Amino acid sequence: MKLKTRLGISFLIVLIVPVILSFCLIFGAGKIRGDENIKVTSNELRVSSELYLITVNSKKAFPEVRSWIAGNADKADDLSALNELNRKIVDDYSFIIVRKNNAILYYGGGKDEMDFQLPHFGGTTMGQRTLYYNADKEPTMLRQIDFDFPDEGHGSIFLVTSAKTVKTARKQMYLDIFLSILVVLVLTAVVLIIWNYQGIVPRIRKLGEEAGKIKSGTLDEPIIPEGRDEITDLYIAFEEMRKRLLANSKEKMRNEEEQKQLISNIVHDLKTPITAIKGYAEGVLDGVASSPEKKEAYLQTIVNKANDMNALINELSLYTKIDTNRIPYNFTMVDVNEYFMDCAEELGLDLKNQKIKFNFNSSVANGVRMIADPQQLERVIHNIVSNSVKYMGVKDDQHPGEINMDVKDVGDSIQVTIMDNGMGISEKDLPHIFERLYRADSSRNSSTGGSGIGLSIVKKIIEDHGGSIWTTSTLGQGTTMYFMLRKKMEDRHGKNSDSRR
Repeated sequence: MKLKTRLGISFLIVLIVPVILSFCLIFGAGKIRGDENIKVTSNELRVSSELYLITVNSKKAFPEVRSWIAGNADKADDLSALNELNRKIVDDYSFIIVRKNNAILYYGGGKDEMDFQLPHFGGTTMGQRTLYYNADKEPTMLRQIDFDFPDEGHGSIFLVTSAKTVKTARKQMYLDIFLSILVVLVLTAVVLIIWNYQGIVPRIRKLGEEAGKIKSGTLDEPIIPEGRDEITDLYIAFEEMRKRLLANSKEKMRNEEEQKQLISNIVHDLKTPITAIKGYAEGVLDGVASSPEKKEAYLQTIVNKANDMNALINELSLYTKIDTNRIPYNFTMVDVNEYFMDCAEELGLDLKNQKIKFNFNSSVANGVRMIADPQQLERVIHNIVSNSVKYMGVKDDQHPGEINMDVKDVGDSIQVTIMDNGMGISEKDLPHIFERLYRADSSRNSSTGGSGIGLSIVKKIIEDHGGSIWTTSTLGQGTTMYFMLRKKMEDRHGKNSDSRR
């Protein structure tokens, strides 16, 4: 149940239940106080006139008094009989006074003093009369019945109905009603508090326990939502938070593992050229390289190994920038043919020194341009070619190593293909070669080195250029790398437009 609905129901209950119960107490109760013999009907409660109240109650009590004195005149001086009669009419806010001759024989008004004058004997109509008094602003109705005692004494019995007794009873009644309403309100509040507490607090407490588990690092236990209210939404939000924290935790562990693996790879890859540099340098110092040609070869090897180390360090530096998405790009307008011909010329010289045949072909029309970062794109080509050279395998004069680069226009993109005749990549390793730190057993092993981040850098740079990259390979025959770059298009009005948009 929604919290808004729950609070709305509570509000209505607080309003309606006390009103209904109070109505029942006021208009449905036949007896306001269980420990008193005072009865008030609903009609009497609706009457505001005190005169009318005493008149009504006097009319109810008078037949009882008249009937009693008609059959019990001989008992008019019996106090016990008079007390019994007085008790019968007290429910009607009345009491009796009995007078014999001029002396008061019985006064049923309790401790209250009589504040009105009793009329004299006789002068009544058919032995009865009714008088009204306003003693101290409290209306009083007096009904008189004259009779004769058995000893021939004159007697009068008076039925006294006073507003003072009505007010006293009414005040007590109002107090009882107020206390009853207060009890109803308290009970209603207690029931509502228990209902709302049971529906809200245990679930919040459970959610607090789940939050404690998350705080302590326990992220594997799912948080199961309960109910269909705002607290349920909070459960769902906590579950989403738990999932994200769990994913981030796993990502952090994976990154830490990758960093450990990277450090291990870098240590190995640095150790190999350092060992070679040290060995060749010692050879030069010890005079092993006795001829100028041999010394030059030793020094050239040292330079090559130092260049390998420098390339490895640059690669590591770029990797950290990739990891934080801070690669420094400098995009500019590039002529496709001019750019790739310059790259091919530089690659041809380097590969020639390594006894590797290099072929370049471009079918792109002159004047076709693209927007790219020349330095980063050069890094892509260098990493792919270096990877091909590294895993070229053993070649001889009859079967030399060979790398072919082909550039062609494929609509709104430029496709670059770099193909080698090296060792190739197995089918099971091929889908993973662009993953960070992945080293295939057959092609990225400890003998050839490789940090395992070169091709991941290539993929990142190509994608940041708005392009795509993929590869095909046959084990033992060679590998072909393909990557696409968006070219600069001319719209029909002659304005330049970037096809990457």
